[in-house]
Amino acid sequence: MDKKRFYITTPIYYPSDKLHIGHTYCTVATDAMARYKRLTGYDVMFLTGTDEHGQKIEDKARDAGVTPQQFVDNIVCGEKGILDLWKLMNISNDRFIRTTDDYHVAAVQKIFKKMHDNGDIYKGTYKGKYCKPCESFWTESQLVDGKCPDCGRDVEDAEEEAYFFKLSKYADRVQHLLEDTDFLQPASRVNEMVNNFIKPGLEDLCVSRTSFTWGIPVDFDPGHVVYVWVDALFNYCTALGFMNDKYDDYDKFWPADVHFVGKEIVRFHSIIWPAMLMSMDMPLPKHVYGHGWLVMDGGKMSKSKGNVVDPYVLAERFGVDALRFFLLRTFP
Repeated sequence: MDKKRFYITTPIYYPSDKLHIGHTYCTVATDAMARYKRLTGYDVMFLTGTDEHGQKIEDKARDAGVTPQQFVDNIVCGEKGILDLWKLMNISNDRFIRTTDDYHVAAVQKIFKKMHDNGDIYKGTYKGKYCKPCESFWTESQLVDGKCPDCGRDVEDAEEEAYFFKLSKYADRVQHLLEDTDFLQPASRVNEMVNNFIKPGLEDLCVSRTSFTWGIPVDFDPGHVVYVWVDALFNYCTALGFMNDKYDDYDKFWPADVHFVGKEIVRFHSIIWPAMLMSMDMPLPKHVYGHGWLVMDGGKMSKSKGNVVDPYVLAERFGVDALRFFLLRTFP
């Protein structure tokens, strides 16, 4: 008799610098759920990985005097990098994806073209605000005191030729998903998404960039690279073998049972992600769970702000088991 199946994911982390204790909490919590499900007889797939493209990586690599690939390789695979951290913390992931992996790159190009061929991606000109640390586009009305509403940092003016995804086309279906199902948890996140993003009017999403090159090229228009969030979100499917022959677990494990993510990226996972899956006529994940932030001095812990706690320091001082227990006991 086949075991019941359970597919759980962390977000894939952005290797612009070493990870902090907030990333460690998210991964340890996901690991605990994966271990529990295995103990109760489930056939589990636990995925984590890294989201390695984007303007911020390109800029940081230039500042460091290395190529973007060398930069992310060091953060991911170097001494006390991400892979070392998850080994230290006894993370039991079954698979680790990097968005620079060849199979993922080729699959994303096919996915982008399919949405374009479906009529859901079109070319236009983007003019608005852009937060480089968050890799997020904003309108003037969405800013808070002229700054990014997610991270509170300065935004840049952006104007460039771009492709757009018809996010507005799926607004009603996404609103129904959020309000009438238990897709997004905890329930407190639902009002935030609906009132802040859907009811004011979902605008079509800019899904390509021409102002930098470190990304997946749009194969039918090579001057464009795929927007990092399109690239990143589809990792949950490509890591199972969707539109590639690297793996063959897609039919077995998709849709995901739960995406476990920080609240700052709930918008991408609960609005943009289901809309793109609807465009692709793919099943939706069963649940997205948005956990809260670990704060330092009253503000969100962030690599780019430099207000982070190093998990290596805590693990070396108190031990891995004590740190895992502390994270699971102290934070919801």
